[in-house]
Amino acid sequence: MNWIGQIAIVDLLISGVLIGIIVSAPLGPVGILCIQRTLNKGRWVGFATGLGATMSDIIYAVLTGYGMSFMYDFIHKYEIPLQIVGSILLLFFGIYTFRTDPLKSMHKGSGTTNSYLQNLITAFFVTLSNPLIIALFIALFARFSFVVPENNIGLQATAYLSIAIGAVLWWLTLTFFINKVRTKFKMKGIRRINRTIGVGVIFASIVGLVHAISSCCF
Repeated sequence: MNWIGQIAIVDLLISGVLIGIIVSAPLGPVGILCIQRTLNKGRWVGFATGLGATMSDIIYAVLTGYGMSFMYDFIHKYEIPLQIVGSILLLFFGIYTFRTDPLKSMHKGSGTTNSYLQNLITAFFVTLSNPLIIALFIALFARFSFVVPENNIGLQATAYLSIAIGAVLWWLTLTFFINKVRTKFKMKGIRRINRTIGVGVIFASIVGLVHAISSCCF
């Protein structure tokens, strides 16, 4: 493999990690569930919840990537316009995340302590019940030009593994932080975390939009 091919794989890995983080970060039902379980039952119970969500996200990522792989030539031909569209969609998602009150997704926790596997499975099905995640993956795949030819199985496996790594890194970070501040953590902190995530997504989308437009015009 020449150095150009190596750079392309590194870019793919970085994009995959970023996609995994962006998909996992917004505090929807599973994010709230992860925080609740971390506060009530410990960090690793919360992480098991995040891991279940990651497994579901990867299924949707594979479905999205498989569908888009059939349009590989089209996507690369119109790479810049699709990056612009993907950045705009990501901007709307960031605004939506910023304005959403995640506490509305909070449910009264159970006093029982389930196994790690049970916590993982419940989070898996909660995430799987939201097929709208595919729309977010389509926007992100377009924004990062994250499309792999369908006949390159090794590259596809690497790409989806990088998404999983990004998601796992997010859940590890979130549960570590919540566990560290558990004695001082207040529910309004959830709103602050979600708004910070929203600002981060908005910033990333604007940077991507400016980069795509500049590539198109210059």
